[in-house]
Amino acid sequence: MIVLVSQNILVPIGLLPGVIMTLAISTEQKPLTDEELHLINAYWRAANYLSVGQIYLLDNPLLKEPLTIEHVKPRLLGHWGTTPGLNFIYVHLNRIIKKYDQSAIYIAGPGHGGPGLVANTYLEGTYSEYYPNISQDTEGMKRLFKQFSFPGGIPSHVAPETPGSIHEGGELGYALSHAYGAAFDNPDLLVACVVGDGEAETGPLAASWHSNKFLNPVNDGAVLPILHLNGYKIANPTVLARLEHNELESLFIGYGYKPYFVEGSDPVLMHQQMAATLETVVEEIKGIQREARVHGFTKRPQYPMIILRSPKGWTGPKEVDGKKTEDFWRSHQVPFGELKSKPEHIQLLEQWMKSYKPEELFDENGKFIPELAQLAPTGQRRMGDNPHANGGVLMRALRMPEFDDYAVDVPKPGSVVAEATKVTGKFLRDIMKLNQESRNFRVFGPDETQSNRLDAVFEVTDRTWNAPRIPEDEHLSPDGRVMEILSEHTCQGWLEGYLLTGRHGFFSCYEAFIHIIDSMFNQHAKWLKTTLDIPWRRPVPSLNYLLTSHVWRQDHNGFSHQDPGFIDHVVNKKPEVIRVYLPPDANTLLSVTDHCLRSRHYINVIVAGKQPALQYLDMEAAIKHCTKGIGIWEWASNDKGSEPDVVMACAGDVPTLETLAAVDILRREIPELKVRVVNIVDLMKLQPASEHPHGLSDKDFDSIFTTNKPIIFAYHGYPWLIHRLTYRRTNHNNLHVRGYKEEGTTTTPFDMVVLNDLDRFHLAIDVINRVPHLGSNAAYIKQMLQDKLIEHKLYITEHGEDMPEVRDWTWEDIGAKTDIGHEGS
Repeated sequence: MIVLVSQNILVPIGLLPGVIMTLAISTEQKPLTDEELHLINAYWRAANYLSVGQIYLLDNPLLKEPLTIEHVKPRLLGHWGTTPGLNFIYVHLNRIIKKYDQSAIYIAGPGHGGPGLVANTYLEGTYSEYYPNISQDTEGMKRLFKQFSFPGGIPSHVAPETPGSIHEGGELGYALSHAYGAAFDNPDLLVACVVGDGEAETGPLAASWHSNKFLNPVNDGAVLPILHLNGYKIANPTVLARLEHNELESLFIGYGYKPYFVEGSDPVLMHQQMAATLETVVEEIKGIQREARVHGFTKRPQYPMIILRSPKGWTGPKEVDGKKTEDFWRSHQVPFGELKSKPEHIQLLEQWMKSYKPEELFDENGKFIPELAQLAPTGQRRMGDNPHANGGVLMRALRMPEFDDYAVDVPKPGSVVAEATKVTGKFLRDIMKLNQESRNFRVFGPDETQSNRLDAVFEVTDRTWNAPRIPEDEHLSPDGRVMEILSEHTCQGWLEGYLLTGRHGFFSCYEAFIHIIDSMFNQHAKWLKTTLDIPWRRPVPSLNYLLTSHVWRQDHNGFSHQDPGFIDHVVNKKPEVIRVYLPPDANTLLSVTDHCLRSRHYINVIVAGKQPALQYLDMEAAIKHCTKGIGIWEWASNDKGSEPDVVMACAGDVPTLETLAAVDILRREIPELKVRVVNIVDLMKLQPASEHPHGLSDKDFDSIFTTNKPIIFAYHGYPWLIHRLTYRRTNHNNLHVRGYKEEGTTTTPFDMVVLNDLDRFHLAIDVINRVPHLGSNAAYIKQMLQDKLIEHKLYITEHGEDMPEVRDWTWEDIGAKTDIGHEGS
């Protein structure tokens, strides 16, 4: 088909049959001289040549001898279809960076375009600086080609190994939220974010277009979204590529953007269009920032974006074996294979690669010719070497108040009530205050900061909000530093982009709904794990989750809000990068939060309730207990100087409460019973030291849990995780775990634990059933406990709340126990 361009220039492009549109360029708009056009096109050809070579070649990198099957990889892996478009964008961004001396990073949403980003960082010189073995000569080019998607080499994605990357794109949907996260509080940074049209169909990406409502041009950088429409996914057309021009334009105007279209397939016209369009949008962005920085923020600006429509597999084979390939889904991955069985395909590959005229691009020794190499920026203006893409280089430590200044006064265990997250909210408030000037810290969450009792932060900052406001609105400001949008995906993406560019953050979420970002957590954990083995990647601040409004206190919202399984998901990942904490009260939560915010290169998961609850440890004891991560609570135990009859273990605030209440019953009813109470804050302590850096040695584990006594373990989550973590331990056969067993409804708080057999009465019965010498002597006590469970059901059915003896229970010093303070062990 033919598309009409102004002044009768004809441009062939592959759009919908019968669609005619006018491109946004006139013959007067020619920002590139003939010489510049020639050089930019040659640079693009070089990037395309290197991209094809990575997918196909083992040897003969400059095709100085006829191509044979011995020169071709036995397994052809990688994705060609998106790559020429990514290369096209990269070379034009290089021009803009040089023209404006602009700091910029490149986020490739079509993550399988790895060959292109590797090729471009190689051409600009950064790749060889990070990997000297991949030198800028024939031998280095050969190694560059061989390593791609090859054992012992690099992945096909824009992976952590790729200089300049903060976004792998192994899973689609997060490019734009990562881009905005990188731009927040980076006023001089331009984040060019390429969104593939397949990726644009995902829910997370669809929500992240709204990130422009949270970008403040006074203090933030800018994001330039480039929607790359090449028409197809793996084997299907894409939705946005099949929208008519006006509908597509209206969609993005509705999102709040000013869309510019660059469309076609003729390189000459496309280069001129792209150069003109990029100059226009960069000038607009700078104008927006200049206006806001001189006159202050007045209204949300309409940021520009680019919609680039180019053929899939652009410049590749038009057809293969008589079937359409370029501008069709067949070019998505490897356009053709079967080179052993189809020798004509070797000839086709050779023709394709020679069409880029490598002899005009590289000298006899394989070095990129100087007149092309000088098109790239230099030093840290190169996108592959921009320090924002290696955020640990730029990271500054948070200014932190002393967390023990926020301590809850606990004169004796189990007698004072406090809200743990509310106390931590005051700590976060002052962290926010101390780091306001450096703009180095943000709090993230899906509309739950206040619900999660962290609202003290609003004493020093507001929610980020650039959309219209009404007089009744509270805590909304363009300069706010609490990031709330009702999309866990977007919050997670913002936070990841913020952390990977060297800043610090804290993410609070309802426990049940953190599962929404399970897969995003996976990708970030894999990134952290991979970068541990990349010497030039510097550690970044940890990703810190606070999961609250948790399973045991979602009695009012019911079954849909009750799921503690995120912990199970987390512990599947490598122990080098994950940590899980279950602080039982406010002072331990303060200690854990301080530790996590100071840590580097981990994913820390903290689970803590927000409701008023009993407090157990004074601050000195809390610090000791959290430092060890596990300990015997001597004040709750009565086995000192002898062997225990039973070990009562607990992890989590509600399991701790129910364990202590069960111990209270047992010590009153069976005073001769020797009970040891063990509390676990750091869940990874349960694993052997050989499996996790925090794990206890077998000797220490046996010392705490004994080698032959029954262990009744009350756990916050699904009980089988505790078995999984401890199955190698000596006394595992005596371990009996109570936890959430997928029983829930709208009911009372105590009934939630009863439904799952985690309550004090069931735990006391478990002890009677498992301590051999109690036998029939405890039959009356067991019957009393069973009666209590019946009384409970009758009471809540009639009164709609828990029995007074349950809801008003506090810990008392039974039998004038030795007063030793509140130390964990």
